[in-house]
Amino acid sequence: MADATLAKRLRYLIEGAAVIAVYRVLGAMPLPWASALGGFFARNVGPRTGATKRARINLRRAMPELDESQIENIVRGMWENLGRVFAEYPHLGKFRIYDSNGRVEAVGYTPKDYPPKPGQTYLFWSGHYGNWEILTLGVTQVGLKATAIYRPANNPIVDRLIFRARSVFGSELIPKGVMGRRAIAALHKGAHLCLLIDQKMNSGISVPFFGRDAMTEKVLARLALRHDCVVIPARVERISGAKFRLTCDPPMEVRRTGDDDADTLNLMTRINARLEEWIRERPEQWFWLHRRWPD
Repeated sequence: MADATLAKRLRYLIEGAAVIAVYRVLGAMPLPWASALGGFFARNVGPRTGATKRARINLRRAMPELDESQIENIVRGMWENLGRVFAEYPHLGKFRIYDSNGRVEAVGYTPKDYPPKPGQTYLFWSGHYGNWEILTLGVTQVGLKATAIYRPANNPIVDRLIFRARSVFGSELIPKGVMGRRAIAALHKGAHLCLLIDQKMNSGISVPFFGRDAMTEKVLARLALRHDCVVIPARVERISGAKFRLTCDPPMEVRRTGDDDADTLNLMTRINARLEEWIRERPEQWFWLHRRWPD
């Protein structure tokens, strides 16, 4: 056991040192160059890694109508997007969401055009789609107090690096493992929440996703039901290179029948359905590496 722990720490140290070195090189480049380099490298290396097996399995199960060449195109596009996302972390502070000369076009029910009423709290939800980190910027750059919930990276060195990159949000950051009480406390302080809801959660509920049941986090629905929050679907599409479109849908209906379990399942079913629509439109921009469905 001690040897295994030491080996893990050594692996984390080597991985962390390599990631920090690459991160600094990318941070010294102009944003478009860094994004392009990250995308080029990941597109050519990622499909050859063992992790890609999970993406291919997920694609075959979720979208059986695809042939193998289509699957491989999506896999390469997914890796390119992920490489670009990583390369864009050192440059997150350069994105201006509501600037006409910026790299992000904001459309739909955005916080800028539809600010919350006094005492009203928004729950913005999205998935690991496009560059998902830009969503929180879209909330904080209009002066709203925001709290972002995230899943820590397995490697603690890499996790601290990404945490520092996210500090440009100007928002509180809550790791998923302790999000319940801290999220409620944030709401009581008048903060608006930004959540990603597309990872498998063994403590969640079984909800249809691409025609198959998937364990889905229920915290968003519970918060919306118990704290009268406004639920806003939001996605960040990569349009080209390091340019994006942030689209916020109108608020979702939150049905309250008095049966919390049924109302939670209803809302999360509609949320998964909306996320599935986005993914089917641009499947190469979603993170197909998650173990989203049970084997």
